[in-house]
Amino acid sequence: MLRTHFVKEITPDLDGKPVTLAGWVHNVRDLGGKKFILLRDKSGIGQVVVEKSSPPFELAKELSQESVIQVQGIVRSDRRAPNGVEVSCTNLKILSKAKSPLPLDVSDKVKADIEVRLKERLLDLRRQEMQAMIRIQSTAVKTFREVLYKNGFYEIFTPKIIATGTEGGAQLFPVIYFGKEAFLAQSPQLYKELLASAVERVFEIAPAWRAEESDTPYHLAEFVSMDVEMAFADYNDVMNVVEEIMVNVLQNVAKHNQEDLAILGHRLPSISRPIKRVTYREALEILQSQGLNVKFGDDIGTPESRILNKVLEQDIYFIIDWPASARPFYTRRKEGDNNISESFDLIYRWLELVSGSSRNNTREVLESELRARGLNPVSFEFFLKWFDYGIPPHAGFGMGLQRFMLMLTGLQSVKEVSLFPRDKKRLVP
Repeated sequence: MLRTHFVKEITPDLDGKPVTLAGWVHNVRDLGGKKFILLRDKSGIGQVVVEKSSPPFELAKELSQESVIQVQGIVRSDRRAPNGVEVSCTNLKILSKAKSPLPLDVSDKVKADIEVRLKERLLDLRRQEMQAMIRIQSTAVKTFREVLYKNGFYEIFTPKIIATGTEGGAQLFPVIYFGKEAFLAQSPQLYKELLASAVERVFEIAPAWRAEESDTPYHLAEFVSMDVEMAFADYNDVMNVVEEIMVNVLQNVAKHNQEDLAILGHRLPSISRPIKRVTYREALEILQSQGLNVKFGDDIGTPESRILNKVLEQDIYFIIDWPASARPFYTRRKEGDNNISESFDLIYRWLELVSGSSRNNTREVLESELRARGLNPVSFEFFLKWFDYGIPPHAGFGMGLQRFMLMLTGLQSVKEVSLFPRDKKRLVP
C-alpha cells in the first residue's frame, strides 16, 4: 500500500499510530542528529523526522528536492511541529529521484519571473500558490455547474472544428479538415443557441480559440469558455443567473478555500444582489464628467473602466444596453430605441468577465444584421436554416474562466491561471 493517509489527515489524535505517506520532498533540513523532511502531497505540507539511529537515515542523505518518496512511520504529537504533529520515520523508499539543482525553486525561496515559471511549468504548478489557485478553480467550476443544474440546465458539448467563424472577423485559427479548410471554434455561440431551441436550458465549459494579437495580461489564444443559453428568456433573466453564480462562487470559495486564499494573500470582493446596473449611456455621462472625450459608439476599454470603478465605488457591476452596432449579429435590438441592444457586460473593477445579451430569433432579422456587418448570410446557412422551424426567444452569456480566476485569486495575469497557457509566442510546454 503506497499510502494510508494524506498529510492533512495526520492530526494529534493519531498519536502513536502507524501511517504511510507518499509525496514530494519539498525541503530537507539537516540538524546533524536528525533530518527533517517537509513532505508535500495534494493536501499540503507535513513534517517527517528521520533519526540518526534509524535505518532510513543513510538513505535520507540521498534525498533531493522534488524527489518522490514513500514514508512509513509513527505519528508523534508535538506542538513545535507544523500542524502540531509529525511522523517519526521507520522506513523510507525513494520512488523517483529528482535531478539537482532544479531549474525552478518550488519552495519559493528563490523567486522566478513569469517567463521562467511558464518554461518550467510543471515545477511551477507544484508551488503552493499555484496549488492554491488550482483548488480555488475547482471550487469555482464545481459551483458554476451546481447552480446551473439546480436551475434546470443541461450540460452540453458542441463541435470545436467548425466551417465558419461565429461572428466573422479574422481571429480564426484555420485547420485542414480532410483536405478542406475549417476553423477552431471561437465560441459555442451558434450551437448553444440551436440547442436551447431543443432542450431550453444549456451550458458548456470547454476550450475556445482566438488568434489574439494582443499580448496583455488579459488575453490568450486558447482559453476556457463558460457558456450559458436559456430559451424563453431575455437579458434580464440571464443577468439574474449571472448574479446567482457570482454570489454562490464567492461564498463557496470563502467557505472551502480559506487556507488557499491565505497562501495567495487575497481577499475576495464583497458582493450582494442585485448587482448594480449602469447603462452604456450613463457610463458615457460619467466618463464625460471626468473630462474624457467619449461619444456614443465608442468602446469602454480598460482605461475608461478604471475611472468608472473609481467613481462608482463598485468592484462588480453591469454595463447594459450597449450600441447595437458594436455587438454581434445575433444580439437583439431594444424595442423603442433601435440604436441600442439588449446586452450587458459584467465588469470586475476594470476587467470584463462576462458578456451576454438577448438574441434575435427570426431569420429575417438575422440576415439583415449579417448584411449590416458586411457578412454573407449564405455562409451562415447551416445556422439560419433552423430558424424556419420555430426558434423561441432566448438569451445567454459567455464567461472566460481565466479572467474569472483573476478575481478569485488576486493573481495578475491570465497566463498564471492557465495550466499550460497558449498565446502568440507560446506553444510549449
